[in-house]
Amino acid sequence: GLQPIGQMHRLWQTIHDRFSCYNPEKKARENTPDKRPRKNDQMAKPSPHDALIHIMVTMSAADRSMTDSELAKMGNIIKTLPVFEGYATDNLVAAASHCSEILQDDDGLDQIIENALEVLPKKLHETAYALAVEVAAADLHIEQEELRLLQLLRDRFNLDRLACAAIERGARARHQVL
Repeated sequence: GLQPIGQMHRLWQTIHDRFSCYNPEKKARENTPDKRPRKNDQMAKPSPHDALIHIMVTMSAADRSMTDSELAKMGNIIKTLPVFEGYATDNLVAAASHCSEILQDDDGLDQIIENALEVLPKKLHETAYALAVEVAAADLHIEQEELRLLQLLRDRFNLDRLACAAIERGARARHQVL
């Protein structure tokens, strides 16, 4: 399995700093206690949108560094893909914070995946995988930790290998450079 993700506080700060632009009028309120998930709230299941965001944040943090290109890719995905239609982007920072809190636990990665399995309809399992692939490919280099997380997602979501290969091939084609 993946090693525990240890630098989540710093990574959460990076997410917070980068994604605050989505809701500048609430930037001052984002760090208020009512916006932060409390330890006993971790058992609360995320919304389907938040579960997808958790998968993306986990993928970005898997190699212990969140690159600007990965963060930009997540922001672009949330702004443009139909699956996020109607998502209130002012919830993004809270969703990322909740993800980082979950990942602090020893079984945090399992919790993230179990939550996604529980709240996402089966038809969105491939979508979750595709979002993880997009984030991993965003910086044009995929680390071993990211590959292991993709394998774990394939296995836990029980995804068809050919469908996964097609998703990966599509991402590779989209991220080619001259």
